[in-house]
Amino acid sequence: MTVVSVINYKGGVGKTTVTANLGADLAARGRKVLLIDLDPQASLTYSFYRPADFVEQPTIRSWFEAFVATREPEPLFKYVLAPPAVNAVVQPLGGHLHLVASQLGLVDVDLDLAAGLGGSRFQRSSPRYLQVYRLLADALAEQNFAGYEVVLVDCPPNFNLVTRTALVASDGIIVPARADYLSTLGIDLLRTRLSALVDEYNEVAERPINPEILGVVYTMVQYTSSGPLLTQRTSVETTSVIEMPVFRQTIRDNKSAMTEAGQRSIPAVLAPQGSPAIETLRYEIQQLTSELLALIRP
Repeated sequence: MTVVSVINYKGGVGKTTVTANLGADLAARGRKVLLIDLDPQASLTYSFYRPADFVEQPTIRSWFEAFVATREPEPLFKYVLAPPAVNAVVQPLGGHLHLVASQLGLVDVDLDLAAGLGGSRFQRSSPRYLQVYRLLADALAEQNFAGYEVVLVDCPPNFNLVTRTALVASDGIIVPARADYLSTLGIDLLRTRLSALVDEYNEVAERPINPEILGVVYTMVQYTSSGPLLTQRTSVETTSVIEMPVFRQTIRDNKSAMTEAGQRSIPAVLAPQGSPAIETLRYEIQQLTSELLALIRP
C-alpha cells in the first residue's frame, strides 16, 4: 500500500479535484483505492455524496474525537464508506473506491490533539507524542487495510496536527498549485516545514519516516492558441528555480466539467463521452495518473 498526501498551504488550488480524479482513475484501472478527507471543508466528501444524501454517515471527526476522549484509537475501518455512484462505474472495471469522509467540526480536533501534547507547539517531550503523530499511520497498518493499493489523503491547507498525522503516514506528497504568484509562494516553505517535521519526528521515533515530494501539479491552467498564458508560464518557472520536482502533465481550467462532476457525484475523469474540452480534460487527468503510477510503483 502506498500512501500519498495531497497538500498546499494555499486553498482554492484544485487540491480536492486532483485527489478525487486521481482516485477515480486509479480505481477505473482496477486498483483498490482509499481516499481520506482531512479537510474540514469536506469538499472531497461532497465530490462523491450530495449533501442531502450524507445525513448521519460516519466521519473521521468522530474517529479523532473518540481518541481524544479515551486516549485509545478506534479501528478506522469502521468509518470507511463506499460511495455508490462512482463504484457503479469502477467496480465493473475491477476497481473499488472507498472513502473516509470529513465534516466541518474537524476544525476543532487540532486544538484538542495539541492540548493533549501540552500546547500548540506539539512538544516532543510529551509521552504521547508518537502515539498522536502516528494515529493515522498505525490505523492504516491494521489488517483490514491490507487490500488497498493506493491511499490518497486530501489535507487541509495548513500544517496543523491533523495534517502532520497524514504526513507521518505518507510515502509521497503531491502539491497542487495554480500557476500564479500567490499559489507558488508557499511551495518552498512547505518543503522546509516538511523537512523540519521529518527531522523532529525521526529524533524520537524508532521507525524513521521519509515522505518524498513527488512533485507539483499545476492546475486550472488557462490556454491561448499559442499555449499557456505567459504569466502562468512565468509562475511555473519558479519551481525550477527552487529545484522542486514538477509533474509534466498540467490540468487545464474547466469549471463547467467540474461543476457537472459534483452534481453527478462522479469525478470528471469518469464522465460520459462529451465535448472536445471534456475529452481533453479526461486525457490530462489520465496522463497525470500514469505519471503518478510510474513514481510509486516498486
